[in-house]
Amino acid sequence: MRITISLFAVSMMLCASMGAKAQRQMLFDSGWQFTRNGKTISVDLPHDWDIYEGPNPATGATKEGGGWFSGGKGEYRKAFSIDQSLLNMGQSLVKLHFEGVYQKAEVYINGQKAGQHAYGYTPFTVDATHYLYNDKRQNEVLVKVDNSEQPNCRWYSGSGIYRHVWLETMPDLHIAENGIRIWTPEVSAEQARVDVNIWIENEGKETRQIDDVEVTFKGGTFTLKDDGPRRAYSPSVTVSSHPMRLPKGLVMVGSADESKRKQIKDIPLKPSQVATYIQSFTIDQPRLWSPDDPYLYEATVRLKSEGHVIGEQHVKFGIRSFSFDAVKGFVLNGKKLPINGACVHHDDGVLGAMAFDAAEIRKVRLMKDAGFNLIRTSHNPTTRAFLDACDSLGMLVIDEAFDGWRTAKNPYDYSTLIDSCYREDIHAMVLRDRNHPSVICWSIGNEVIERKDIRVITTARQLKQAIQEVDDTRPVTEALCAWDSDWEIYDPHFDVLDVGGYNYMIHKHAGDHRRAPKRVMWQTESYPRDAFKNWALVEEFPYVVGDIVWTGLDYLGESGIGRYYYEGERPGEHYVSGGQPDWHGAYCGDVDITGWRKPISHYREMLWSDSKDLYIAVKEPDGYHGKIKETAWSVWPTWESWNWPGWEGKPIEVEVYTKEPNVSLYLNDRCVGLKLVNNRQTQYKAVFKVNSYEPGILRAEAGGKSVSLATAGEPARLRLIPDRRVIGADGQDLCFITVEVVDSKGRVCPDAAVPCEAIVKGQGQLLAFASADLKDREPYTSPRVTTWKGRALLVVRSTPKKGAVQVSIKSSLPTAGVRMSVSR
Repeated sequence: MRITISLFAVSMMLCASMGAKAQRQMLFDSGWQFTRNGKTISVDLPHDWDIYEGPNPATGATKEGGGWFSGGKGEYRKAFSIDQSLLNMGQSLVKLHFEGVYQKAEVYINGQKAGQHAYGYTPFTVDATHYLYNDKRQNEVLVKVDNSEQPNCRWYSGSGIYRHVWLETMPDLHIAENGIRIWTPEVSAEQARVDVNIWIENEGKETRQIDDVEVTFKGGTFTLKDDGPRRAYSPSVTVSSHPMRLPKGLVMVGSADESKRKQIKDIPLKPSQVATYIQSFTIDQPRLWSPDDPYLYEATVRLKSEGHVIGEQHVKFGIRSFSFDAVKGFVLNGKKLPINGACVHHDDGVLGAMAFDAAEIRKVRLMKDAGFNLIRTSHNPTTRAFLDACDSLGMLVIDEAFDGWRTAKNPYDYSTLIDSCYREDIHAMVLRDRNHPSVICWSIGNEVIERKDIRVITTARQLKQAIQEVDDTRPVTEALCAWDSDWEIYDPHFDVLDVGGYNYMIHKHAGDHRRAPKRVMWQTESYPRDAFKNWALVEEFPYVVGDIVWTGLDYLGESGIGRYYYEGERPGEHYVSGGQPDWHGAYCGDVDITGWRKPISHYREMLWSDSKDLYIAVKEPDGYHGKIKETAWSVWPTWESWNWPGWEGKPIEVEVYTKEPNVSLYLNDRCVGLKLVNNRQTQYKAVFKVNSYEPGILRAEAGGKSVSLATAGEPARLRLIPDRRVIGADGQDLCFITVEVVDSKGRVCPDAAVPCEAIVKGQGQLLAFASADLKDREPYTSPRVTTWKGRALLVVRSTPKKGAVQVSIKSSLPTAGVRMSVSR
């Protein structure tokens, strides 16, 4: 089976090739009219109005936490037609599925309110059937979005219909939404058992007949499991009025005997009833899913009624086993795997909240390339496309539901919704995500304010119970912290959790282990500069199964967290009164918003891998641009640069990261020194003091390998590097083009600030053009940007038509261009 990523390859796809009565799904993103502040424009989804307007500290209602963006209200309208033959059959339903709207969405069909959804990070579905015209008139959907109650989020949320919308049609009898569950309760290298649950529901007014349910597989040879008289795992069915609950105490009906299997066929299903099918299969010598080999199988489920196939869905899944243990650590497929994790917020950097599949895939790939093997979706459910990418690329996931609970962190946050919405929102996340092999843990919260109130235990139990109602195959975690000396008082809270999450508190591990020797711990947030210390803890103590840094990527919002600054600038952390109005984003990521890996990223990857590669970077001299001040989440400004004009003759420090036993450093072929590095005392880092800076070539050598930095000359041209030359003609695909300022020899000019303007012609449109400078207030969707540290990023969106795209960038340097193809 192929393990490639399709931009619209989803974990569960509805077949559109069957007859009129069949279940089908189509993307509903194009051709919307968006109205805000009395102005109407045409937009295609995903759409985030905040990112188009840009940050403004003077007016930004989201305040420093949201990046000084505006929020507010907006409306989306779209006209559409439905094949009347579908409705005239009396068997068809029409639904709209929203992957995410931020936030407080109200959905109207032909002027009538059809549904609403408050939480901005969970998917929801609206049944439009009874609001549609029964003649040839066009229908209209109106979505009102209200993000005006501010502040409501501690990071950048974006505003609008920022994820995909799908139009779904189906007969009254159909496979339920998220109605296929596949899991692997027994796994070994020799054989695996695969269990399949299928929920069939009747949403009509008449009894419907289920002829048969058929399950087939791709990627391996599966056989129907039958353990004879001891236990039969052959098909069984129960009928109830409780959809989507995990079956408990089911009576097994039927056996592997084909004649007896007919007992489960020809099942009448009354209105509002749900049939739950259960089947178990075995596969010999399964190919096990892991971050190193993310192999996916595919199951096809067909529902037959009245002699026709009326529903067909394809579900990708992986076969793997895992466990958490205070003695053995985290074990995947029988092998211990230390967890090198990253917290990642939902935004896609320069695109704001707009969740294009290509951007979600790129985000996972950036984290994979940086050496991480786990992502925590801080602090909300992610997208379907993101988890598909984690499955295909091999990335473990902690799937997180909420930030806070009942005590507010912001005036209008989830504390205003939790009592009425928590169960619905948890089920929306877990039902959608439970087939993903990448998801190894559910998380119910983060640094809840009411942690000293004993009632918090009840809340934690309620949230955990809501998860276990629909998935009991994964552990539940939560990120706890302390802002004072109290810590041991949280033991009852930890007892609710299967894995204890420690935000910046892993230094408490030894005492906690003595009190609770069976507790499994991971540091769910850590400071970037503590990379070595946290890696060493995981190496030494098996009950500390991993470290998850805050954060893997720079992000919008939490303005100024992770910044360093110079004496004379506004002092203090990002959370000081009034915030940091010069900033609109967070600089604590290992990777910046353009995708460039900072030196801390290369250092962290070296620690967690067996590689003996070399990496070299230079610490910015204190006083070069001003006296440097650090903050809690910062690291010292360090760059891939040997350009320090005006610093000639002064000392400068060079860092080399490697697990080789020693490193030699040369400047212009003169030996600067030799350092021993392959031990914990040096933290696998050689720090050289070059007594007198001079331009030229800086070279490090170790183990027969070398790496160098060369002084770049004056900017000579722009270099455009597209991530690919062909993109899909679907109006949804993206090309990410790195823009570099280089000298006459092609070396990046590391301090170049060149104003640029982008022009996109042909079958593409400019979506964003920005640098990694989180103090630049130019809207990211503007065609203009000034490069920062010699770099910028341009994002081009395809149109639905085939053809060519020509990108040109004008500046004081010669105009640069690149050409791509758009094809189906």
